[in-house]
Amino acid sequence: MVTIKSKSEIAKMREAGRLLALVHEEMAKHIKPGISTMELNDIGDKMIRSFGCIPSFLNYNGYPASICISVNDRVVHGIPSREEILKEGDIVSLDAGLIYQGYHSDAARTYGVGKISKEAEDLIRVTKESFFEGIKYAKAGNHLHDISAAIEDYVVAHGYSCVRDLVGHGIGTAMHEDPSIPNYRQKRRGIRLQPGMTLAIEPMVNMGDWPICILDDEWTIVTEDGSLAAHYENTIVITEGEPEILSMIKE
Repeated sequence: MVTIKSKSEIAKMREAGRLLALVHEEMAKHIKPGISTMELNDIGDKMIRSFGCIPSFLNYNGYPASICISVNDRVVHGIPSREEILKEGDIVSLDAGLIYQGYHSDAARTYGVGKISKEAEDLIRVTKESFFEGIKYAKAGNHLHDISAAIEDYVVAHGYSCVRDLVGHGIGTAMHEDPSIPNYRQKRRGIRLQPGMTLAIEPMVNMGDWPICILDDEWTIVTEDGSLAAHYENTIVITEGEPEILSMIKE
């Protein structure tokens, strides 16, 4: 069942999103060759707890860290390690969530490590832009899968593919709520959007083909063809007008 959040619930989710955006900004400052993925996890975990919040991901269905950190061909759910050291030319996706007064926020970003290739830059840029193409349709009265179609159309037009086995989701007092939000076209238009719906929209884009596979750790998802992958996500709320992005710092 898709829940409609009250004004007081949205206020809590707005603060959860603001705090999470600050966490992402801090982690991004430390991305450089020579840092381990576990060091980035520790930075994010410490900051989340400094706000009096709880990391959403830690121990979620057994996940062993606070931040999902996925390098190069890893799409999502990469497990941080002190042995995994970022190097010049890598790209790294940071997916983080926190719980503030019982309400979740969820957001992901992909960054280059030092100087990266033009091809990697373009992948990261298009993945981010596809999110914004999608939320042009995140308005009351439109249908959920209008968002999905806009994301895939933009991604495919740039020569990439959208992962099909993983989707965005509703969010609130649980990290994953209804509805599921595919990043690719559907035969049906999906539910009609209403003010008060809170959604985590998250394009996951592969430079090559869309199939993925899971590693032996039973968490890390990688591209089947070994191509690079990027991830961009924000928590949003449907309003009477334009959607509000909760997990970005307003400039």
